[in-house]
Amino acid sequence: MHWVRDQIPKEFTKPSNADKRIKVAQPVVEMDGDEMTRIIWEFIKEKLILSNVDVELKYYDLGLPYRDQTDDQVTIDSALATKKYSVAVKCATITPDEARVEEFGLKKMWKSPNGTIRNILGGTVFREPIICKNIPRLVPGWTQPITIGRHAFGDQYRATDFVVTQPGKFKIIFSPADGSAGKEWEVYDFPAGGCGMGMYNTDESISGFAHSCFQYAIGKKWPLYMSTKNTILKAYDGRFKDIFQDIFEKNYKPQFDKLKIWYEHRLIDDMVAQVLKSSGAFVWACKNYDGDVQSDILAQGFGSLGLMTSVLVCPDGKTIEAEAAHGTVTRHYREHQKGRPTSTNPIASIFAWTKGLEHRGKLDGNPDLIKFSQTLERVCVETVESGTMTKDLAGCIHGLSKALFESVLQKHEQERERERERAGEREREREREAELLSIFWQNTKREKKRED
Repeated sequence: MHWVRDQIPKEFTKPSNADKRIKVAQPVVEMDGDEMTRIIWEFIKEKLILSNVDVELKYYDLGLPYRDQTDDQVTIDSALATKKYSVAVKCATITPDEARVEEFGLKKMWKSPNGTIRNILGGTVFREPIICKNIPRLVPGWTQPITIGRHAFGDQYRATDFVVTQPGKFKIIFSPADGSAGKEWEVYDFPAGGCGMGMYNTDESISGFAHSCFQYAIGKKWPLYMSTKNTILKAYDGRFKDIFQDIFEKNYKPQFDKLKIWYEHRLIDDMVAQVLKSSGAFVWACKNYDGDVQSDILAQGFGSLGLMTSVLVCPDGKTIEAEAAHGTVTRHYREHQKGRPTSTNPIASIFAWTKGLEHRGKLDGNPDLIKFSQTLERVCVETVESGTMTKDLAGCIHGLSKALFESVLQKHEQERERERERAGEREREREREAELLSIFWQNTKREKKRED
C-alpha cells in the first residue's frame, strides 16, 4: 500500500484547521475490521477522511478478537446503530472457519458479520465496478458499469440440507400457526442414499428487495432487470416475479416512465447472455445465490475484485452500509507481519468511505460533503489512470510474472526515489531562498536603523 502515501494529492493531506474541515451534522457508524484491510482502513481514515471532514464517528470494533470477546454482541450493536443513524461504513472482516477458530482461540465459530448485519437491516447488497480506462476488461464491450443487486436473505443461505444413507421418502410439511389443517408434499422417494434440501423466503423480504432495487434504479436513472428461473421453479421463483411486477405497477411505473427507463423480468440464462452482449448502464436484480456468483463474475470481467464497491441499501431507501467487496487480504497481512513490503489495493476501502459520506451528505443536504466524496473517488481513478497503481492492477495491465513484476516494481521505486530526491532538493532550495530573504530583510532593517 506504500504508493498511496506518496501519491495522495496535497489538497487532501495538507494540515487543516478544524474550522476549515467540512462540517457534518449527523454521525456516521464506523465498523472496523481485520488484518491488512484494518491497517489500510486506519490510514485512509486519518490521512484522507478526518483531515478533511469533521464528522462524529460511532466506532464499533468488528475485528475478530473483539467479536469473540463480546460474544458477537458488538456486531449486533453496530447494526442497531446503523438503523439509528442511517449511514455506516465497514472495513472487511474475517468470517471464521475451523482454522481461524484454532488460530484465534475462539469460543465458537461465529457467523459472518455481514450476514448478521443484513439479517438485522434487511435490504439489498448493490455491487458496482470502479472503471479505470487503463485497466483492461475481460469483456471489452462493458464500457459502462453494471450494478448487481443481490437479495441477501434466505434461499440456499438459510436452507436446511442433509445427507441420507438409506432408501426412504423425503417429505416437506407445512403446519399453519393457527392450528388449521396443514399441507404435505412428497419431494422424492430415495431408492438408496443421496442428499436433500429445504429452503425458503418471505413475502416481506422479497418486497423489501423489490423496493430497494426500484429505488436504486431510479437514483441511477438506469433500467432494472430482474432474473429468475420461474419456468422451472414455478411457485418459488414465480413468487419473486409476481411480487416485483405488482410493486412496480403500483409504486414505480410513473417514475420509470418519466425517466424513460424500464423494468423487465428475464430468465437467468437469457439474462446472462444479454449481460455479455450489453455495454452496461443498468441494474441487475438477482436472487441470493445468483447475486453471489454473478457479482464476482462481473468484478473479474471489469478487471479486478479490488475495483468493486458494495453498498447495502435498506428498503426505506434511507439506511445504507458501505464496504469493500473484497476480503481482509490475509496473504499481504502475513507479509506485513514479517516486515516485508506489500502492495495492497486500497481503492475499494476508500470508496466504502466515500459512498457512505456521499449518502450522509444527501441525507443532510450537505453539498460540500457530496463534492468531497465525488472528488476523492475521481482522484483515485485518475491516479490509477496516470500509471500509479498497486501490484494487482499492474498485473491486470501487463500480465506480469512475479519475477518480472519485481523488476518493474524496483524500477518504479527507483523512479519514485529520484522524484523524492528532486522534491527534497526543491524544498531545500526554497528554504535557502527563504533564509537569504530573511538575511536581506535583517540587513535592510539594520541599515535603516543606522540611517535613523
